[in-house]
Amino acid sequence: MLIAGAAGRDFHNFNLVYRGREEYEVVAFTATQIPDIAGRVYPAELAGELYPDGIPIEAEDELEALIAKHEVDEVGFAYSDVTHEHVMHLASRALAAGASFKLISPADTMLTSTRPSVAICAVRTGSGKSQTTRHVAALLRESGKRVAVLRHPMPYGDLTKQAVQRFERYEDLDAADATIEEREEYEPHLAEGNLVFAGIDYAAILDRAEQEADVILWDGGNNDTPFVKPNVHIVVVDPHRPGHELRYHPGETNLRMADVCVVNKVDSAPQEGIDAVLDSIRANNPRGARGQGERRGRADRPAGSRGRLDRQDLRGLPARRRAAARDGLRPQADGGPEGDDRGLRRRARADRDADRPAQADRLRRARAAGDVQAPGGRRADAGRRPARARPHRRQSIGLSARVDPGAPGQRRRRPNRQSRLGLKATSQATSR
Repeated sequence: MLIAGAAGRDFHNFNLVYRGREEYEVVAFTATQIPDIAGRVYPAELAGELYPDGIPIEAEDELEALIAKHEVDEVGFAYSDVTHEHVMHLASRALAAGASFKLISPADTMLTSTRPSVAICAVRTGSGKSQTTRHVAALLRESGKRVAVLRHPMPYGDLTKQAVQRFERYEDLDAADATIEEREEYEPHLAEGNLVFAGIDYAAILDRAEQEADVILWDGGNNDTPFVKPNVHIVVVDPHRPGHELRYHPGETNLRMADVCVVNKVDSAPQEGIDAVLDSIRANNPRGARGQGERRGRADRPAGSRGRLDRQDLRGLPARRRAAARDGLRPQADGGPEGDDRGLRRRARADRDADRPAQADRLRRARAAGDVQAPGGRRADAGRRPARARPHRRQSIGLSARVDPGAPGQRRRRPNRQSRLGLKATSQATSR
């Protein structure tokens, strides 16, 4: 058996389906998407006693050679946010090389929690899961619940040390030598008071989280399906990319499994995009919730959704009120509320920036080249350099909001805070 993955879902599938089973021999993982994963080894401490030397991780480009070398009978596909066409091209490579090709059902890879659980997933990367997850977490905290956020794996470091990770304070991130990518995901949760769990072995992670939390909140990665069986499965759909919900794997699976579909970014998306994804939801998930395509948007939960959760655990899910004021961002340039900005700061790491000059050397070189003026000095070519427009802060951090310019001479309207954060109001009472 060979598992085609990207250092995340593939490890989870192995742990739940293949580890400890003598009828299977997993000869290798293949890796793509994430750099510097190929050439490593899934450690014996995580692989189990049947793999005393661990399991090698090879490049996906070597798929046919690996099938021939190890006489592989079956290739299991285990990564996300790729087109259906990509999946079938890889299947064709496996079939042509003499191996079967397999997709494992999400039902076989979802852990069952002893606590009520909610999963936030999406049909594509970049649909807006993070804001939705933090908003649901805020609603749960307001109802007096202790929330444990289980984050999709980000295994960039020592896999053995990352087997079970728990983050409650910023110092925990320092102790784990968290990367900038991990900080961007974890720190907004810490700023709001959520416990964050992540790692490799999600059975052990879930067991640890259940000891400390009242509700488990799955924070999905890419457009992958949940690792924990949810009582309520919320899936975020992007009206800026209509049709993608049916063209990407496993995003379409999420769409069809969802109890609640949230059409995000309705304040900036074209109406035809909103209508298209709503039609797609109605056609492909008639039993689930149907998002409402109002300009300020809402998503209503049907009276009889498939999942059951105590009403006191999730009051009015999905959101019926405004998003939490503090959303993990720096103070707004236009006077908006302050938040923590440490998740946006890049922290140098020895293994990533070994060849990068020290800051003092970089500054000295820049001044010598004339790119930075000395203290109190003035550039020699200052008179010839045109003034450079400074981008708005929303552009600098990748946020956007559509503002109607209005008629000539008419004052432009400033978007509300929900528009700036890519959120939408969730009821007529909060719509404007």
